[in-house]
Amino acid sequence: MPRLAMNVQYASEWDSLPNEKQFRKWARAALRVDTEATLRIVDEEEGRMLNRDYRGKDYATNVLTFPLEEEPWLVGDIILCAPVVAREAAEQNITLESHYAHLTVHGILHMHGYDHEDEHQAELMESIESFTMIQLGYPDPYSSEKRKR
Repeated sequence: MPRLAMNVQYASEWDSLPNEKQFRKWARAALRVDTEATLRIVDEEEGRMLNRDYRGKDYATNVLTFPLEEEPWLVGDIILCAPVVAREAAEQNITLESHYAHLTVHGILHMHGYDHEDEHQAELMESIESFTMIQLGYPDPYSSEKRKR
């Protein structure tokens, strides 16, 4: 089983943030190789700044991933924007916990080189995300069944 070294940074005052143990559990479920990650939970201002500075998009997004090294461990940063995650969960009628789990898995997969730039890549990445989320006991994030009842 691949090893995980994860530093979780809480840079957001947002309510109802998952704890470090939860983030580590979700990240481990998506690991393919030994990984060292910093997962930082931010507010909208920092999320917007990072998205603007690194992707040229002037808005906060739910998750940003910055792969830094591939050898000897996979090293990178994952940024989750708490207000965006909460807003999306409410809009999609899914639990906040499930959405954080999904975005953590999504970020880890990006660190591992998975992407969704074209249809084939998106299908592959989404199938891994769906499988991982189901293994974790959450609904498939790409199914209409994911909605809270």
